[in-house]
Amino acid sequence: MRIISYNVNGIRAAFTKGFMEWLTQANPDIICLQEIKATHDQVDVQQIEAAGYPYHYWFSAQKKGYSGVAIFSKHKPNNVVYGTGIDYMDFEGRNIRLDFDTFSVMSLYLPSGTNIDRLEHKFQYMRDFHNYIDNLKKEIPNLIICGDYNICHEAIDIHDPIRNAKVSGFLPEERAWLDAFIKNGFIDTFRHFNKDPHHYSWWSYRANARNNNKGWRIDYALATEAMKDRLTRAVILPEAKHSDHCPVLVEFE
Repeated sequence: MRIISYNVNGIRAAFTKGFMEWLTQANPDIICLQEIKATHDQVDVQQIEAAGYPYHYWFSAQKKGYSGVAIFSKHKPNNVVYGTGIDYMDFEGRNIRLDFDTFSVMSLYLPSGTNIDRLEHKFQYMRDFHNYIDNLKKEIPNLIICGDYNICHEAIDIHDPIRNAKVSGFLPEERAWLDAFIKNGFIDTFRHFNKDPHHYSWWSYRANARNNNKGWRIDYALATEAMKDRLTRAVILPEAKHSDHCPVLVEFE
């Protein structure tokens, strides 16, 4: 089973940059998308279905052209859950989950903390999301949460940890939350297989950051500890360039 997670920074824009051709070649069983910035009726879903994804599910933000998540699947899920049931989260279209026989997969788009108000919103979301997942794991032990967490976990995950120490996405409080979240029963699948530095999933559009590999690793596929023995591979795919992010991939039996 191959799952890819990808913040496309606008799926309509990604389509114009060859996203569907890339998806056909990458050929995951499931792809989790974030920041789609569209509703399904604004996208040519016939292309998606023709590429082998007859099961596609969209959870868009109520604000047009903002946020939103989706999952495309080759396989029919047993169940689809839109949102978390927490209104302020669901208003922004940040969570969608598909349940299959032996695992569940969620596409998550955690808020960024671009200013003081949004930073507090992000911290509230993080607290409530952690509680939500703690309860969900009791019901679904085999869970993979793919998505843009908007947080670098450790210094190895960012190109300049010193100068970014006071920037949202690498604040001590954010890193502590992600650390506690992972240690509470999850595996960072990429780090499970890859210990080397200089692997990132997001680059600023400024200062030629991507070509210089001055990036941040803020996109993750976190799997519950119960899935540890099933994991076979996890990589980042920086050659895909339809967004300021790149995809991350996890494979399991």
